[in-house]
Amino acid sequence: MQTDSPLEKRLAELEIKVGLADDLIDQLNQTIFRQQQQIEFLAKELASLRQQMPQERNTQLPSLRDELPPHY
Repeated sequence: MQTDSPLEKRLAELEIKVGLADDLIDQLNQTIFRQQQQIEFLAKELASLRQQMPQERNTQLPSLRDELPPHY
């Protein structure tokens, strides 16, 4: 008959908690890595969209009144 001492039980519980914490840290690291990839992709997309914008930013946008159909 084997009886574990309270110290051995506490040690086993701590080892389990450390193992679970390691797994959680790995999952969080993977999530952060994927998010960083997504941020970099979105930054490139934003830069690309900015290049496609007209060069003159002072150009006034047409008024909605200028775009009314002729029957108004």
